[in-house]
Amino acid sequence: MIYEYDINYINTIFKNKKRIFSHELVKVLLYFDIFHYPLTVKEIKRFCGTPATIDEVEYELGFLGRLGYIQQKGMFYSTSPNDMPFMVDRRKTGNIKALRMLRKANRYSKLISYFPFVRGIYLSGSLSKGYADEKSDVDYFIITEPGRLWLCRMLLALFKKIFLLNSHKYFCINYFIDTENLEIPDKNIFTAIELTTLITTCNSALYRNLMQANIWVKDFFPNTLLESISGESIPSNESWIKRFMEKIFYGRIGDRLDDVCYEITFAKWKRKFRQFSRDEFELNLRSKKNVSKHHPRGFQAKVLSQYNEKVKEFEQRFQINLS
Repeated sequence: MIYEYDINYINTIFKNKKRIFSHELVKVLLYFDIFHYPLTVKEIKRFCGTPATIDEVEYELGFLGRLGYIQQKGMFYSTSPNDMPFMVDRRKTGNIKALRMLRKANRYSKLISYFPFVRGIYLSGSLSKGYADEKSDVDYFIITEPGRLWLCRMLLALFKKIFLLNSHKYFCINYFIDTENLEIPDKNIFTAIELTTLITTCNSALYRNLMQANIWVKDFFPNTLLESISGESIPSNESWIKRFMEKIFYGRIGDRLDDVCYEITFAKWKRKFRQFSRDEFELNLRSKKNVSKHHPRGFQAKVLSQYNEKVKEFEQRFQINLS
């Protein structure tokens, strides 16, 4: 049974850190406020750091609204009262554009699936959250055959340079891992959200293996289902052209070519991004035989820094502790 409490009592128990559930709901909204992206009740539940039902989330959001900690406009919630009308309109427009971009992303994914040693293709970035605007790219998270990651990446990069004139709009291939290296080492809220929002466009079965290898995301989001949002998912392509090319590049020739592709790319990145410290290079341009990560803008670190700042600002504004 749900009881209605006096507002002063609600505020007291919140400030005394006894409403851990409320803290988690606020932190979800603070994170997505970085992107000016208000959330629905279902989305808040999905990314809440404690187990919860929809009814519990709705009831707690009512508490937080009466305290003035969060704001509601229609079906959306945020911690930014002044920006709510703008954010809601922005989200609705971005959701429509994302559907259009997703159709093109599915077509490009089918093309990528024809390349040798590609085993799984998934969409990440803003598109995987259902949002797109004029500046959005289509970011691909690609899983390859072990020992052929860098050869696969090089072939895709050459295709982009030659046939797409190096355009990143619908062909941003910035993260590769192989089927024997599915665990992501960056265990934080940013990576957890990226993993749990991936959209499968090729090989949904492999996505399940990916999430089992990264079961730690349940520590961040116990309410999330470890199942991919599916685009127009296709199985791993096994055309005769692909099988023929893979047969050619198996064995010593393929081993050597993969080594050469790795050495060329790694040397190029070391020269181009020599301003990065060792730790910065490892985080943003992780380059090993079984992983290729190309995030030179340091987006992960920027988002986590902004998130921490937002939490501190909220704590100071309301004189509470969300940790």
